[in-house]
Formats: sequence, C-alpha cells, structure tokens
Amino acid sequence: MPLKRRGPLQLVQREVDEVKRKVDDLEKEVESQRGSKEEAFQRYQELQLSAEKTLKTLQTLTKADEPAPVGNYDQRKLEEEVRLQNVLKRLVTLSLKLSPPGPSSEVGKATKNEDSDNNDDDSDDDDDDDSEEDSDSDGTGTGGGSTSEKPPSQSGPEMYTVLSDFKAEQEGDLSVQSGEVLKIIKKAADGWWLAQDTKGNRGVVPKTFLKISSGVNDEDDQEDDDEDDDEDDEIKQSEQEEEEDEDQTDDGKESKASNWSTVRKALTEIDTTDVLSAMGAIPSGFRPSSLTKLLMEEGERYRGSHYIQPELSQSQLSFKDLFLDPDTGKVRAREVRNCVCFNVWSCKMIPTPGVGVQVLSRHIRLCAFDGAQVLSNIHTVRASYTSKNPKTWSFSPRVTSILPTILDGDCFLRCSSSSPNIGILFELGVTFLRNSTGERGDLSCGWAFLKLTDDGGNPLPNRTYELPVYGGTPYEKDVMLEATASRRSPGGVFQQMLQARRQPKLIVKLKSPNSRTRTQLSLLPDTLLYCLSCVHLLALYRQLLADTLLMDRPTMQNADLICSPILSTFPMLLDQTDLLDALRSVWLEAETSMSRAQKRDLSYLKQEFSKVYLSSVYFLLHSPSLSSYRWADLPSEEQRARVIYTTLEDLKNHQPTTGQSGAPGVFFDSSHSHLAFDIQELTFDLLSATR
Repeated sequence: MPLKRRGPLQLVQREVDEVKRKVDDLEKEVESQRGSKEEAFQRYQELQLSAEKTLKTLQTLTKADEPAPVGNYDQRKLEEEVRLQNVLKRLVTLSLKLSPPGPSSEVGKATKNEDSDNNDDDSDDDDDDDSEEDSDSDGTGTGGGSTSEKPPSQSGPEMYTVLSDFKAEQEGDLSVQSGEVLKIIKKAADGWWLAQDTKGNRGVVPKTFLKISSGVNDEDDQEDDDEDDDEDDEIKQSEQEEEEDEDQTDDGKESKASNWSTVRKALTEIDTTDVLSAMGAIPSGFRPSSLTKLLMEEGERYRGSHYIQPELSQSQLSFKDLFLDPDTGKVRAREVRNCVCFNVWSCKMIPTPGVGVQVLSRHIRLCAFDGAQVLSNIHTVRASYTSKNPKTWSFSPRVTSILPTILDGDCFLRCSSSSPNIGILFELGVTFLRNSTGERGDLSCGWAFLKLTDDGGNPLPNRTYELPVYGGTPYEKDVMLEATASRRSPGGVFQQMLQARRQPKLIVKLKSPNSRTRTQLSLLPDTLLYCLSCVHLLALYRQLLADTLLMDRPTMQNADLICSPILSTFPMLLDQTDLLDALRSVWLEAETSMSRAQKRDLSYLKQEFSKVYLSSVYFLLHSPSLSSYRWADLPSEEQRARVIYTTLEDLKNHQPTTGQSGAPGVFFDSSHSHLAFDIQELTFDLLSATR
C-alpha cells in the first residue's frame, strides 16, 4: 500500500515541532550552564535561521498547495504562525543571555586563519553583508522594513556615542544618557542594538540614538552615521513632542510611548485577534474592525457631525452645498447622483465568538464605498438577538415609544460621488471584552456590499436583496466565514437548498420615500448617511444654518465668530444618539400642540425649534450629572438614560402656563447645577466648522 502523501502545511508543522524541541533543549542547557557559551550561541544562530526560514515558507503557503482538502486551513496556518512567533521571541531572550562581550582571542585567531585561507570569498561575502546592512538601516530609518529578524553581525565591538537620552521601557532595554560612550556588542537588523555601558550594564538601544565615536573608520558605520545625522533632528523633535504630551497628562506615569516602542511592539508582539484565534475564541474569517479603526484614528473625519456642516467651494469664498431660494427664503433643494433609502432588516447564520470572550455589542457599521475608499460618514446601527438563536441578528425592533436611533435600521444615503462602483458597505461587528485580561476590542464578523447600480449603470430597483457575507476585510478576497468553510459538493437539489440556507446573509430592502421625506432629504448636505427618522430635525438645522450664514452675516467674506448656541452644539448630537432621541421626543410633543397652519409656517417652526432645543438638549449638554458618552458601555448608557429622562421630566414642570415651548427660567433654578460657562458654548466658528 503506497504511503499517504503529506501536504506542505503538515510538513511545516513537523518543522515547527522540531525547532521548538531544539529551543527547549537549548534553554535547559543554558539554565543549567552546561557546555560552552560559544557552542550555545552557534546553535542559537542556527535555530534562528531555521525558524525564520520556516516562517517565510509558512507565509507563502495557500490552500491550493495542498494535495487534499484541509479543514480549517486558515486557522491551522495561523496557529503555526503564532507558535513560530513565540519561538522567535524565546530566541531573542536567549540571545541576550548568550551574547559574548566581544570576540575572544581564540575566535579571533580562527577568524584570521579563515580570512587568510579564503580571502576572496570573505571579501565578496563582506560586500554582500554591507549592502544588506545598508538596505536594512535604510528600512529601519524610515520606520518600515521587514518584520523578520536577520542573524546578528559578528564584527568586533565598536564604540558609539549617545546622541540623546533614552529611558528603558521594558525588560531588556538599556537606559542611556546623552554623551555617554557605549560598546556595541551586536547589531540587529531591526534597529535595536545590544550595547554595554561603562559600568558593565547590558541591554538594547535604538541605533538612531547612537553616533559612531571619532577615530573609528568603518564604511558601514559611516553610512549609518550619515543616516543618524539626517534623522537626529526628527528624533529630537519627536522627543520634544513626547515631553509636551507628558506635561499635559494629569498623571506623570502615563506618558506616550516613543515611536520606537510602537515599532518594536509591532515586530515582537502578537495581535490580540491572533491570540484569540489560536485559542479558538473567535471563528475563522474574523478580523479587527476596519471601520472602527477609521472612527478611532481619523477623529471627526468619518463622523456625522463632520458631514452635517456646510462645505466650502473651491475658491473658499462661498459654500458648495448650501444656498437659499430667493423666492421662498428656504434652503434651495439639491439633487445628488445617489440618493437612496433602505432598511437593514436582519442577518442570518453569523458565527458567534467562543468562550473567554464577552460580547458587549452586536452592531453593523455602514458607509458609502467604491471598492477602494470610504466616501461618507460611518453610521452604526445596533443589532438585537435572542439567546436561543444568537446567529440571527435583527434590526428596528418594535417598541412602544419612539425607536432609538441606535436601533433603527431605516436609513438614507446621499452621495455626490461619480464613481461607477459606488455602493453601501456593511461591516458586521462585535465589541468584546476579554474575560482574562479585561481588554476591550472590536472585531469584524464579516462584510457585505450592495452596489447601487447594475452592470449597465442603471439604479437598482426597489426590492429586497439577500447579500452574501464574506470574511476578512473589504480589501481581502476569497476569505470565507466559518459557516461557509465546507467545500463538499452537494449531491442533490435538496442538499443544495440546505447548504444555501447555512450561508451567512444580510437582508437589505431598498424603498422609495414619500414626497415629504424626499423634499426634506433634498435640503441636506450632498454627502451624508444617517437614520431616516431624524431627517426633519436635520432639515430644520440646515434652515437655521442657512439663515445665519447666508442672510445674517454682514458680507459673504465675513468670518467673525457667530453667537449661536444651536449651530455650535447641534452637530454633537449626531455622535451622541441618546441626546438626539431626547430632542426627537421633546419636538414630537411640541408638534402635537401645533395647529396645521403653524406647522406650515416655517418662521414659526424655526422659533419653536430654537426654544425647544435650548430648554432641553442644550441644558443636558452642560449638565454635570450627564457622564461622557462611551460606546458599548452598559453602566454609562443606563446612567445617561436615567439623567436624560429625569431632567426632561423636570424641565416640563418649568414650561409657562401659556403652553409655549421653552422655559429660560430653568437656567436660574438653584436645584439644577451646570458646568462652568465656556464661550465656545455660544460661538460658531465658521472657519473651523466648515469642510
């Protein structure tokens, strides 16, 4: 019987087991101090080269290389990568214990003899090493380069001078001061060199903090020195910025890590998602959330509060998307290339995280996307589910009062992009809490894309669409979720139907708005994605914005600060949906007491809206009882809900007996406290607010 052929992944697994076994033996010998350090150091180098070679081989493997199907291929491959990374980290620790202070006389004699025997070959090898070291120093100088470590150079110890102070950030680092002379024991390709100070202390320091001492002639070091001189100013500037940041923090112990610390963590530490995947806590196909990363790192750029502001024209002297109709005095309606209303209905067969992870929120993030970049703000809708069926997510649950904006899947998109591939990107995500460490994070459970036009460039018809949910990120291809990992060919029609029902899907319905909603949508900015139930509030804000910026200013070129508490604070509500829900509730009560004639009177509506806003949400924004808004924090959300509800009830008691909305007397009530007054509460800065 012929032997069963082993696949490439299985062969790599055997190599990893062998390398791990040899590292275990080497660690035991080093701890027991058996054998010479030179022999142990040589074995360390061989193991490091073998581990790096195995890692490169593993990273190039694909499913197509396997002679037979392999279940959970991606997860098994990721587990082997994590094992290899752990082995490399252990080897780094061993190198610090085994690194000799310098070449001994015996080693020096041996190298001299080898040099005399193979002079030509060594000179050629030296040239190759020089070129490789130069390229590595260039890569590390710019913060990039390969993440794999190369074998340390075996040249003799050299003296370097410290350019600026460096404080040890973790175990293995060496604290040095400016002007101190260090002896470099080993140069590593990642830019962290093993050094020894005059007191005999050893540790690693970044090479950009060092400058070769005078009197030492070495071509490689001179080139590195030139690079260090070029980067010296940048390093000092970054250190000054870090010192300023440390001065601004309340606690002196909490200071920002240096750029080198960030690079070092990226090279040596394992991502939380990789650890959870290796533990089996998250299914295959899950990734760190791409849209959440944009929201956290890009600040206001992808938030609704940014896109609700007016956009300046190319000349910066007028507005691009905000105009007044001279006949009616209203905001002029603007038609855009893409304006759709849709309802996010439900998700089916979405894998759930495993043990060790507590899910704080299941949600979906939406934005306009053309396959390459995000074209609008990122809107979030939270999902509902039952413990009996956690793989099915639903949106827009039926409630007795008004539906909170965060749960409402009824949305609209306005986008003026002319890209032929524009569509709506849906990223399914969870916010989790790791039970063992208390670490919070955001994961993408998959993504779906709805292109807004067909192959002929025509708009999609209004109907329900079942979109397949893919794993990975929108920039990855052919990454399947755990539910779609089966590659069996179904044997019959019935089995095909069962297999289709097991595929993760997102159900979205395109619909046509009524005439009133369509009119209100035409008053909004050219690019915005938000909840459809808030359109009337956004339209009123745009009308107040147009009145203030286009009618009340002395000239169109005047950019002085404008006294308007509504314009300065209303955009904040788009990022704090519970306050926006409070405004919706109060405004709904005010509208019920209006007559039909009053509802048609725009000037009356604007006056009432200003009174309602100032006596409700504006009061809440500056209440010390209201905690700061935190995403997926249940205690904070409950505390804010209690404060909002009780405050609105108290504000109703201060309304005048005439029935009109608004009560300025509440601001002078001694039973209610307020935050310290800030002039920014009242001022609208045109230059900083516009896009």
